[in-house]
Amino acid sequence: MSASNPVVSVRVTPTERDLLASAAEHAHTNLSDFVRRKALEAAEMDLADRRVVTIPAEDWEKFERWVHAPARPNAALRELAATRPVWQD
Repeated sequence: MSASNPVVSVRVTPTERDLLASAAEHAHTNLSDFVRRKALEAAEMDLADRRVVTIPAEDWEKFERWVHAPARPNAALRELAATRPVWQD
């Protein structure tokens, strides 16, 4: 094994391993690939949900004016709000 592919070890109960193995089989892949793929998907989602916005001090007043400005009309949003949801058709 090369240094470019380090190993990550995870302890699971026998029941958890059976569940993961069943899911991997259902996905037509091996357990290692399944766990790696699902862990990466979860990591990407977790990182995507964590957003930090940094506003430079010199732009803070401009940001405050934007936040407190009255909303501008938006025809597309007005049209969307007037549309009947598909589950009500």
